[in-house]
Amino acid sequence: MRIFLSVLVLCVCISLQAKPPAREFYQIKIYHLTSADQEKMVDEYLKNAYLPALKRAGIQKVGVFKPIESDTALYGKRIFLLIPFKSLDQFAALGDVLQKDAQYLAAGKNYIDAPYTNPPFERIESILSRAFPDMPQLEIPALTSPAGERIYELRSYEGHTEKIYKNKEHMFNEGGEIKLFRKLGFNAVFYSEVLAGNTFPNLMYMTTFENKASRDEHWKMFGNSPEWKKMSGLPEYQNNVSKITVYLLHPTGYSAI
Repeated sequence: MRIFLSVLVLCVCISLQAKPPAREFYQIKIYHLTSADQEKMVDEYLKNAYLPALKRAGIQKVGVFKPIESDTALYGKRIFLLIPFKSLDQFAALGDVLQKDAQYLAAGKNYIDAPYTNPPFERIESILSRAFPDMPQLEIPALTSPAGERIYELRSYEGHTEKIYKNKEHMFNEGGEIKLFRKLGFNAVFYSEVLAGNTFPNLMYMTTFENKASRDEHWKMFGNSPEWKKMSGLPEYQNNVSKITVYLLHPTGYSAI
């Protein structure tokens, strides 16, 4: 009997250990701004009201980013948020949770109650995605440079059709692209398939670097690596991306990522 119980416990432990982590969901919120006053108001709201409320709701690792200064088309005009969720239910319930949070409502009053004559933003863009199987949960990069020098690179790869997009997704997971990024030290935060957004079908992911020079050097290594040359030359992976959009970002002083 003791032997049977020991074997049973061992089997349960092995089963629990073998179960992969659940795949997270990510919301990318992009605040489109038209003035420095809007940027200041959104910054204050995020720092003092929204992010503390998310922590009270059990969402700890929220990233807040702004375009690098050299990107004059976007600099000072957008703020990017990366919010991880354990489930779609947690994502769907967040609005109700915030409305019941008295601390949030008080701290965010200027933003929440802004009049139509002085809105805090032009528009908010929202993208919902699900983590790829080969990296099911968000990872915090181990960077040591000053935050103002760090580069967080957010990329979107669009597909010609849903079927062709799935081919690029396969390339990241089963094809080994994520493994190659990890081998070359790209310090990825997440890789994901977009479930809802304005450029669907597409995937999005974020890699990080100590500075711009490091970012450029890593991409040079990637392009010259034998693994990438072999992978990208395979017949089954040809013409599987229709458009690539790249955002080079800095983390804000109050970002948790």
